[in-house]
Amino acid sequence: MYDNFGISKDIEKLAIETEEEIKEMLKIIENRCTVNSLKVLCAFQNNNISDMHFGSTTGYGYNDIGRDTIEKVFAEVLKAEDSLVRTQFISGTHAITVCLFACLRPGDTMLSICGKPYDTLDSVIGIDENPSSLKSYNIKYEQIDLVNNDFDIPKIVDRVKKGNIKLIEIQRSRGYALRESLTIDKIEKVIKTIKEVNKEVIIMVDNCYGEFVDEKEPIELGADIMVGSLIKNLGGGLAPNGAYIAGRADLVNLASERLTSPGQGKEVGPTLGINKNILQGLYFAPSVVASSLKTAIFTSKILEKLGYKVQPKWDERRADIVQTIEFGNEDDLIKYCQGIQAGSAIDSNSVPMPWDMPGYNDKVIMAAGAFTMGSSIELSCDAPIRPPYIAFQQGALTYEYGKLGVLRAIQNMLYKGKK
Repeated sequence: MYDNFGISKDIEKLAIETEEEIKEMLKIIENRCTVNSLKVLCAFQNNNISDMHFGSTTGYGYNDIGRDTIEKVFAEVLKAEDSLVRTQFISGTHAITVCLFACLRPGDTMLSICGKPYDTLDSVIGIDENPSSLKSYNIKYEQIDLVNNDFDIPKIVDRVKKGNIKLIEIQRSRGYALRESLTIDKIEKVIKTIKEVNKEVIIMVDNCYGEFVDEKEPIELGADIMVGSLIKNLGGGLAPNGAYIAGRADLVNLASERLTSPGQGKEVGPTLGINKNILQGLYFAPSVVASSLKTAIFTSKILEKLGYKVQPKWDERRADIVQTIEFGNEDDLIKYCQGIQAGSAIDSNSVPMPWDMPGYNDKVIMAAGAFTMGSSIELSCDAPIRPPYIAFQQGALTYEYGKLGVLRAIQNMLYKGKK
């Protein structure tokens, strides 16, 4: 069967050896999946989810019981006071933008405490000049870089004590930065420290790629509000688009009035037949995230055995579903991404190439044979074309499909697709 898929006997043997070596780590992931599945199941039952919640509204979307109940379910799962779960969010970046503009006012200062945020926020913040940015509204931006892949707590405390910080942003995942993603333990420690200095400052967590990776979410650790995408973890591969904002009820309300309009907020917003997809996606999400983590662990181990630098290591605690592989050269990077595409169920005959993608300063190659365009809870791999040529792989709806895609990528890289 491996032979029929274009995978050599040597790589098949390497895969069998790798799986034997990582089996204990896979069991840990399975146990965590059970905990998060219980969390979701209880939320469904506590909110009496039934067929009536799968209904659809159009137009203004008044009195959509499915939409309103979905937001109660998400709030319970994420341990938040309230949530805003909407198909009107185009992406995680859009949801973050709405949250920032909702919480900040002219003259306020936003502080990022893990270095520069993800590339697509450069124009939102005003790092790249844009007439619609926060900067154009006289909202200031500062950042404090990580030190040895951890928060620079003395510097953060000193800056918060000086005052005039309205919102602190924490990006859980690494984005395209060379730093490590931030574990729940590190986030909990820094939030506790900040709140001891200033209880009023709003702590916002970009939770993209992080949901259900651990047994707790940032709100449980003291964050005021957090944001994520439904075509990542919590959508379970079934939500066709959308994102969520969850946390303090007053902040969620501000975000809803920024998304729609003041005075209407959460009361409007048609669901257009998406309710069942969102609920079923959330229901599958713990299992799908577990599959993504298993695929990442397998990738980390097998690529390390082949001599490539990987992060996280296969046996390290994970903060998100992202696995990075440092190839050191452009050719291996591109061939690996093209192999991921060739190993996909959708568009397997397509050959991704680096291109000038909107929102990015470097050419980017993106491989994703996904049922949902841009879905990174499905197996995907992308990379900016810049030294040291690091690929960012994430997702896999099932571990078995993820493993096959990775093996096909290795085959394509090492043998240029030939056995």
